[in-house]
Amino acid sequence: MSTQRAGRQGDAPDRLVGQITAAYGRRYDVETSAGVVYSCVMRGKKTGVACGDQVEFLHTAADQGVIETILPRTSLFYRSDAFREKLIAANVTQLVFVIAAIPSFDLELLDRCLMAAESQDIQPLILLNKADLIEPSQAARQALGVYQALGYPLLEISARITIEPLIPYLSGHTSLFAGQSGMGKSTLLNALIPEARQMTAEISDALDSGRHTTTHARLFRLDADSYIIDSPGFQEFGLHQLNEQSLAWGFVEFRSYLGQCRFRNCRHLAEPGCAVLEAVQAGAIHSRRMACYHKLLLLRGSIKR
Repeated sequence: MSTQRAGRQGDAPDRLVGQITAAYGRRYDVETSAGVVYSCVMRGKKTGVACGDQVEFLHTAADQGVIETILPRTSLFYRSDAFREKLIAANVTQLVFVIAAIPSFDLELLDRCLMAAESQDIQPLILLNKADLIEPSQAARQALGVYQALGYPLLEISARITIEPLIPYLSGHTSLFAGQSGMGKSTLLNALIPEARQMTAEISDALDSGRHTTTHARLFRLDADSYIIDSPGFQEFGLHQLNEQSLAWGFVEFRSYLGQCRFRNCRHLAEPGCAVLEAVQAGAIHSRRMACYHKLLLLRGSIKR
């Protein structure tokens, strides 16, 4: 991706449109369609800007600017708890959730990210990296089988060998790379966009956890109509922004049973005649996914222990 830093363009501020390519706290890199990058801040104390946002800004001095307006979004991928929201990326069309054969990965984190994507109509892709590690890959493949059965696409690659099978999946998309630390997101990005110069993490065997190597979301252009947003690895992903109905709808296997329960206000906890719970007993819904739904209700305070 070829970019250049802006220079002074006269005394009167120009109003320009650009895209957030990086967010560093309260400062943002904004790139115009001409490939010129400005370092911008938000007007006043406003926040709420995400990597990938299209914005209007004033060019104030040299390569500096002030963001005036966030243009309408097509999607917003974010996490939240009872107190705050953490914006991750905007205008995303595809979530690429990166999992590796090693270190161990958290299926509940995958569940939550898939639900966040479902709530924003973002297309998901589960990417199993380090697939050349035969025994660990077999275990990972078995754990991910439930998601394939639900219709979620699963692609297996090894970024150290070739990333060619991934490229067609990225074409025409703004793809958010997300997942835990140590899963190989930086290695993937280095292979896809060598000039990104992402530092590749060494995995800590003692902690069975990868080090965080990306500290802020950053957008890269893959080709004329394809973009990648690399996000920091995370270990938690709250969904406080979703109400009970949205949580239930986020589990795609629940959908054909919703509205079929004996009671219209069924919460799928322990109610008699609950079609969702009956599906769990019949093996049509995985018990671990049902437990995840109950845990999410507990965390948002909808039910008590």
